[in-house]
Amino acid sequence: MRSTIVGGAMLPHAPQFFTLPDTEDKQVIQAVRDVAATIGARLRELKPDLWIIFSNDHAEQFFHHVSPPFTIHVGGEAKGHFAGHDFHWQIPSSTGFELVRELYRQGFDPAFTSTARIDYAIGIPLTHIGLTDPVLPIYVNAYLPPQPTMERCYAFGQAVARAVTAMGLRTVILASGGMSHFPGTDRYGSPELSWDNKLLERLTEGNLKSLIGFDETELDETGNIELRCWACAAGAIGEQRPDVVSMDPSWHHNYASLGWFDLKPRDHSPHYPATKPELVQLITALHALAHEGGARQAFLADPQAYADRFKLTDEQRQALVALEVSSIVALGAHPLVPFLANMQIQRARTTPA
Repeated sequence: MRSTIVGGAMLPHAPQFFTLPDTEDKQVIQAVRDVAATIGARLRELKPDLWIIFSNDHAEQFFHHVSPPFTIHVGGEAKGHFAGHDFHWQIPSSTGFELVRELYRQGFDPAFTSTARIDYAIGIPLTHIGLTDPVLPIYVNAYLPPQPTMERCYAFGQAVARAVTAMGLRTVILASGGMSHFPGTDRYGSPELSWDNKLLERLTEGNLKSLIGFDETELDETGNIELRCWACAAGAIGEQRPDVVSMDPSWHHNYASLGWFDLKPRDHSPHYPATKPELVQLITALHALAHEGGARQAFLADPQAYADRFKLTDEQRQALVALEVSSIVALGAHPLVPFLANMQIQRARTTPA
């Protein structure tokens, strides 16, 4: 079943976008706003049935009392306030509850809440993209050890994609957070731009699964613990090239923005394809040449008679008799089989009896 994820984005949420202190480069802030506005406009054109945002909590709501790895908002609405901005979004409650049930069926056990607030980690990117439609927040524990692994985050995103697909909902997936920054530490002014750019190169090529290769130590050392939210989104989006990629670094935070608007299966012809039913007889003949001495003897004695043993089309028969590897591969055959068959036949022709 083809996924019903139709678009996505990964967006930063630094509080400076709203507080606007004198320490910030206003051109950088405007660049981030502009690219988010562009991404938001393109995503709204998709007219999805559901918007989902993966976002971390900054050890505020989920801290001393309980800190689940993943929490789904199932309330009817969510509000918040930050730096003079009031946040208020409707929550598709019934969809949230059904998503929880679907994930339980898949072996995931997310928590759920009806009262969690919308903080700046959610409010800023949703404001930047101009979203007014209902949205389903999913909180990811990024800051409070022990956090979920990147593998688990990616798998959780995959499960979310399967769930909304089973529910028949055309869905846009958002992720808030990233890239490198060290809030509250002595490394606040030293984000890892080189590390971020290397990762961004891989994501630009559509290698989203590369996110699962980072353990908790590397994420912590590079200031990228919020990439857990990106890993969730990556699992839902899949190996897809982004349509928009922007890196706008500041002195304390590398602001990266990515957007996907045309999700579809990659057009790829594998070097080693599965065997088509119409090629079974040809592959059987070639496999025998590669692995059975008697078959090779029969072929060397009379290729035409050997080919008569099998139910082949004229084109398949001609390619087998000539043992033209390129022609056989062009028919859609697994190339290793004619390669080995030809190698064994050539060896038999040059080896004294």
